[in-house]
Amino acid sequence: MSPLKLSMIFAFLLSLSSSLFTFTSAANPTYLYHSCSDKNFTRNSTYQTNLNLLLSSLPSNANRSDGFSNSTAGQDPNRVYGLFQCRGDVTNTTCQDCVNFASTDATQRCPNQKGNIIWYDECLLHYSDSYIFSTATTEPGILMANTNNVTTEPSRFRQLMLSQMNEAATQAANDRKRFLTKKGNSTTSQTLYTLVQCTQDLSNTACLSCLQQAISSLPTESIGGRTLVPSCFCRYELYLFYNKNLTLSPPPPTLTPSPPSPVTRLKGKSGISASIIIAIIAPITAAAVLSVAGYCFLTRRARRKKYNSVLDEIAAGNDITTIESLQYDFGTIQAATNGFSTDNKLGAGGFGEVYKGVLSSGQEIAVKRLSSSSGQGTEEFKNEVVLVAKLQHRNLVRLLGFCLEGEEKLLVYEFVTNKSLDYFLFDPEKQGQLDWSRRYKIIGGIARGILYLHEDSRLRIIHRDLKASNVLLDSDMNPKISDFGMARIFGVDQTQANTNRIVGTYGYMSPEYAMHGQFSVKSDVFSFGVLVLEIITGKKNSNFYQTDGAADLLSYAWKHWRDGTPMEVLDSNLTDSYSRNEVMRCIHVGLLCVQEDPTARPTMATVVLMLNSYSVTLPLPQQPAFFFGTGTEFSMQITKGTDSNQSKSKSVPWSVDDASITEVQPR
Repeated sequence: MSPLKLSMIFAFLLSLSSSLFTFTSAANPTYLYHSCSDKNFTRNSTYQTNLNLLLSSLPSNANRSDGFSNSTAGQDPNRVYGLFQCRGDVTNTTCQDCVNFASTDATQRCPNQKGNIIWYDECLLHYSDSYIFSTATTEPGILMANTNNVTTEPSRFRQLMLSQMNEAATQAANDRKRFLTKKGNSTTSQTLYTLVQCTQDLSNTACLSCLQQAISSLPTESIGGRTLVPSCFCRYELYLFYNKNLTLSPPPPTLTPSPPSPVTRLKGKSGISASIIIAIIAPITAAAVLSVAGYCFLTRRARRKKYNSVLDEIAAGNDITTIESLQYDFGTIQAATNGFSTDNKLGAGGFGEVYKGVLSSGQEIAVKRLSSSSGQGTEEFKNEVVLVAKLQHRNLVRLLGFCLEGEEKLLVYEFVTNKSLDYFLFDPEKQGQLDWSRRYKIIGGIARGILYLHEDSRLRIIHRDLKASNVLLDSDMNPKISDFGMARIFGVDQTQANTNRIVGTYGYMSPEYAMHGQFSVKSDVFSFGVLVLEIITGKKNSNFYQTDGAADLLSYAWKHWRDGTPMEVLDSNLTDSYSRNEVMRCIHVGLLCVQEDPTARPTMATVVLMLNSYSVTLPLPQQPAFFFGTGTEFSMQITKGTDSNQSKSKSVPWSVDDASITEVQPR
């Protein structure tokens, strides 16, 4: 299943009311997000007349419908298709109010566009000049995450949340309203609430497929989050965010046993003999058995065909070694990892889990096991095999092979002893193990590894997800860059590319990539700059707490640089055992890398030169991207605010009425 494709959305925080149940008390619906199409119509045209006719009819349909309606207006080529879907736990009155408001609000937000998808907490409105009915559509979409992360047993929480979500999706797909809520225990003291819904025009299969893709993109590290796409949405929280009184299914009708029909009697004057009944049932049963057997055969053949096609593509992209030398048997990996036991587990991420293994030869390996709900699908799997098999550098993790068997997708890497950089860097008890000489060596190694990807390998590769957790440390604390599932190959003369699918990690992505989908070698340079500042300060950019009036790590470093106190950002665990010149140069290089203008950032070749030669004069850095300054001064018009529903968390410094803060994130 291909991963969910989301539109280019970055760091847009919602400013909402603090009412707990806005769907029962608010005069206007709670706006979440909207997306205008890229096709325009002329004012006072036939299309605009048809659009106005469609939008005027939808509110009246809301009063008579069961929360959903679709209709058209006009004739081709000026036909307009439209639908609305209200959340399954809102009243008819709330539904009608939401659709009525949306019909006006949508045209104000997209005044000349032929299509618009607008999401509210209570309903969705979608219209277009293209056919949009009975089709599972998963783009554009938005991903919203609570800024508070799970702190207690995050791996267990993730597993329980995904399990509950997928169970709800399966049940909702078979529900008449394509809607379901569930609650369960995430821990002994916390209750997990989930909600899933599809538009009612979808088939069971299409609804389930849409929800599975939406669930695979949920933020699994947050205490709450949701994914909104045109055909479905899903949400989870640690507080009751839906109206439970309107989510209860009516009890099944009581059935009164009736006497058997004469047709079903085996004996009697007017009955049918048993032999006739058997003669009727036997061929039906046989046909059913044959159908099931045929279906299983075709399914297995289709899987095998897909498996072979992936192997062929991997082999075609790999000219270093034969496909047989890279391929591992699943049983071999299973035995090496002791059946993927929890004792062998090294860690987990959005892609799945990583296990330590020992082959029969005694060689230690690390096995990356992609989960079925992972956003990393067959394309990323193939991409990583082809790319990493071609790359040979001391600062890149080495791929030993892969396994693709049934639903299992495994990547086999060399075992790197000391886990990942974030394991040491952001743990107060382990930070002390990274003295300055080790940190300086790690910065230089990462720089050389990225330079190899950009310029020195046979391919020009953009990593696109450089971060501390993707830098592994060997027994000598040498860095090795890992996780190439999202990497992209550039042509020799290619300098940049565009994409509609934003991948990476919030806090490390460059602004031009996050906002416009433009990525280049300078995108990796930006991520490297963030990583350098994290290594120097020992602070994580995505979980940065306000210090000295700075709202994020980049503005924190910039403020001290501008005020002439750059050494104050140095990790307090580093006492006197450091070189002031090296620290100053690394801070300087880090700030040059995170400048907002990509052309102002140095190349990795220049970065390596800057780090190794003190004869090179460094230019003065400009204000970094995402610098918030003070008050309401935002360099990228990022708005902060609160979600409409209250959370029990009180740890976020800018919360209002203890409400949870929700971030819209790209994926």
